Amino acid sequence: MNAPSSLEQLLPALDHQHLDGLEEEAIFILREVAASFERPALLFSGGKDSCVVLRLAEKAFKQRVSGNQFNGRLPFPLLHVDTGHNFPEVIEFRDQRVAELGERLVVGSVEESMRRGTVRLAHPLESRNGHQTVALLEAIEEHRFDCLIGGARRDEEKARAKERIFSHRDSFGQWQPKEQRPELWTLFNTRIKPGEHFRAFPISNWTELDVWLYIARENIPLPGLYYRHERPVVRRKGLLVPVTEVTPPAAGEVVESLPVRFRTVGDMTCTCPVESQAANAVEVVAETLTVTVSERGATRMDDRTSDASMERRKKEGYF
Repeated sequence: MNAPSSLEQLLPALDHQHLDGLEEEAIFILREVAASFERPALLFSGGKDSCVVLRLAEKAFKQRVSGNQFNGRLPFPLLHVDTGHNFPEVIEFRDQRVAELGERLVVGSVEESMRRGTVRLAHPLESRNGHQTVALLEAIEEHRFDCLIGGARRDEEKARAKERIFSHRDSFGQWQPKEQRPELWTLFNTRIKPGEHFRAFPISNWTELDVWLYIARENIPLPGLYYRHERPVVRRKGLLVPVTEVTPPAAGEVVESLPVRFRTVGDMTCTCPVESQAANAVEVVAETLTVTVSERGATRMDDRTSDASMERRKKEGYF
């Protein structure tokens, strides 16, 4: 059986109105951010969710020239917190997209935080993923950002399901779930005191399937890691761990070369691929229709420490 070549072939009754409604809501939220805050920034890692939010921001603030080509610049910079252990392909893609779009990129660096002494590792190969919080809060303070636009979705895991679309952070950058503000009739309370800020999540109500349907429909470019490629991996605790210089195989582990793709990308020390034959966005849509485990549950080692691990990190200031 041949693989589907288009969304219409895969889903003859594809409800474009559903995607149009999600897009309209996200654009409205982005424009609310621009109208409500003085110094917002868009979190852009080169991952699929941030690529979708970036396309939505183009539609919200730029002039369409033709197809998916837009003129102008966004009314805020892009911000990425680099652990120093990101996949090189993703960093290369990030820089290429920023250059193509002519946008300003601000990079917060965990390695810079380590040099300043604000981040200290227990050992050289410790995952730096959790330490992004320090670098992020330092970037917020340095550039005086009052709102960060992120690509988090409520379907990802339990802590993110508790998020408001406009998520308040106190003067320490912390998230207090019980102190989040009501959001009724698309009315948002965005008042902040000095030192506080917000996180805004325009695609909160999207699912992983919605994201891939939108990527396929809008032909949004992504790093090649999201599609089928051969990669050396080892099997560890029910996950496929990529073999890299910071994730070497342990004694007794067997290195295999498998066709894989990443459902999410992040720090190499905690992000795992899944076996897959999906070579393009339409094939990923077909595959996503059959999965029963969330993308973070299937691919993130750091979320497996406990059910509350993400909530604890978010309370400390994580994305």
